[in-house]
Amino acid sequence: MTAFDVHDHRHELKQLRDAGRTSLWENSGDMTCPVCDDAFSRLFVSEQRETTFPENDGARFCLLRGGDAVYLFRH
Repeated sequence: MTAFDVHDHRHELKQLRDAGRTSLWENSGDMTCPVCDDAFSRLFVSEQRETTFPENDGARFCLLRGGDAVYLFRH
C-alpha cells in the first residue's frame, strides 16, 4: 500500500479549510497523486468514519486509504 502523510508534503500544499477531522488542501506545486502519478489540484482528507464529500464539478478523483484517514485527490 502507498503511504501518504500531509505533513511530509506541507511545503507543496496550501491549506484551504480545517474543520478538525477533515481538511481541504490546494496543490501549490507540481505534486503528483500517489495513486495514479498524475498531477492533482485539490486534496480532501477525512479522519471521520463517515464523510460527505464537498460538491464536485465532475472532475476525476482518486481515493487512498491510509492509517486513520482517507485521502481524496481531485484532478
